[in-house]
Amino acid sequence: MREQRPAPSPQDAETGGPVEPGTGSAVDGRPAAAEPEPRRTHDGRGDGEPLVVVEGLRKVYRTGPREVVALSDVSLTVRPGELVAVRGRSGAGKSTLLNLIGGLDRPDAGRVVVAGREVTSLPEDGLLELRRDVIGFVFQSFGLIPVLSAAENVGVPLRLARVPAAEREERARTLLALVGLEAHADQRPYELSGGQQQRVAIARALANRPRLLIADEPTGQLDSQTGRQIMRLLHALVRDEGVTVIVATHDQALITAADRHYHLHDGRLTPS
Repeated sequence: MREQRPAPSPQDAETGGPVEPGTGSAVDGRPAAAEPEPRRTHDGRGDGEPLVVVEGLRKVYRTGPREVVALSDVSLTVRPGELVAVRGRSGAGKSTLLNLIGGLDRPDAGRVVVAGREVTSLPEDGLLELRRDVIGFVFQSFGLIPVLSAAENVGVPLRLARVPAAEREERARTLLALVGLEAHADQRPYELSGGQQQRVAIARALANRPRLLIADEPTGQLDSQTGRQIMRLLHALVRDEGVTVIVATHDQALITAADRHYHLHDGRLTPS
């Protein structure tokens, strides 16, 4: 992860705290725009070897004699530093695609390669290592542990990785500052708004410094204003932290802000 920049001073309309990182800082000597540019120039991002390669994925769900084709011959390439959005109606297969990329499920045909590792052929211990070290996940339902504080929730992956307590606590505080929630470190999920909970979930996903962030409908339970805050945060993570993001979403603002976006319909993925 790159060196952290000082937290910006403007106030977040929802929390009264800092806005998402990167919206008030300079990048490569150029002032950052207050709102992300829909089709931005990469300045070198997206070049080089792909981080994610998906080839000919097929996934069929069977219920008795009935077959539902979730994915049919789906291929996709994502390069480092890209924000890629996948849209489609509910049940179109977006979550299935993300689960296959993240090694949470296995396809019936095709292959997935992430950071040079063929996910579809990895044994279970290899998948656990990949999800621990390379991939971070953000889900629509936040998935925070109710009895833990925000900082403790962020620290869960570090605890599982046996990171020493002092280092774990420092990393958690740094990440909460990154998402504008340093002042809320000791609050439990029920004391936070939906947007704040989702930012804690994003901070937790970044705990082990993943190269790839997979976000499944991250704004699905949020109002439009809070959804825009999450969208700006994801955009800032790509721009300032070098994280690659694949997001499944219905949110038109997030789709527009993506570097590339695709439509998943009847099991097939096409550029949109």
